[in-house]
Amino acid sequence: MEIIKLRDEFIKLGQALKAASLVEDGVEAKLVIQDGLVKVNGETDTRRGRKLYDGDVVSFDGQEIRIEK
Repeated sequence: MEIIKLRDEFIKLGQALKAASLVEDGVEAKLVIQDGLVKVNGETDTRRGRKLYDGDVVSFDGQEIRIEK
């Protein structure tokens, strides 16, 4: 499981996927999120701008990212 440390109060879903190197760029992030391939805390989320906070877990393509403060 990849850990992303927050520098601010939150990170957006698309940015988190890029930071964890699960996607190449923002365009790919947008596509996989819109296609319903990304889950946040176990639920599919299609909003690229979804704000992630401390404790959130993102799942994509068999990988998980945990957001930590």
